[in-house]
Amino acid sequence: MRNQLAVFFFFLSFFSFAQTNSLDTLYLMNGKIITTSVLDTNSASVQVADPENSIKKITIDNESLFAIKYGKGNLVYYYQEDTIKNWFTRDEMWLFMQGERDARKGFKARGSFWGGLIAGVAGGASGLVVGSAGAFFGPVLPISFFTTVGIPKVWIRHSTVSNPNNLWHDAYILGYEREARAKRRRRSMIGGGIGLAIGYIAYACFVH
Repeated sequence: MRNQLAVFFFFLSFFSFAQTNSLDTLYLMNGKIITTSVLDTNSASVQVADPENSIKKITIDNESLFAIKYGKGNLVYYYQEDTIKNWFTRDEMWLFMQGERDARKGFKARGSFWGGLIAGVAGGASGLVVGSAGAFFGPVLPISFFTTVGIPKVWIRHSTVSNPNNLWHDAYILGYEREARAKRRRRSMIGGGIGLAIGYIAYACFVH
């Protein structure tokens, strides 16, 4: 009985391993990685199974793809270097995407959230100081913060870097900074919206 169970689990493990290896890996230009099954390819797009629901299908434009590594082992590049828009070499673009991916995972932008929150509260509650005109122009403060939050220098913490050697490459740093600044803006927008709501509620409570 034990031998039969051992054989059963061996074949089950082998089958699971084969299934995992048969999946394809898509490397997107925004640094994201999708592991799924490629269903169809053409000159404009690639159709894949939805990783969260294999019954559904997702279509990805070829311009959004850097490369596809098929489960059988072959690697197909979609990124092409040119002198107009894709001026990075293939290796540089790979580093750029790694920078985006590391910033997406490790850069928190907490200061941007709290700064947006404070600006939103101040803007929403400004009617308490300058009257109804302050309430009308309340969004100006969080919007101003949003437009400037991406300007300051991005300090890259080594703990957020997947490979310290990447810090020697400008392409990696540019990718990291791009995603970090985008995350700052997103976080400041969320904080500003929440703060503005709190400020308006405070203004309404005190006025009425």
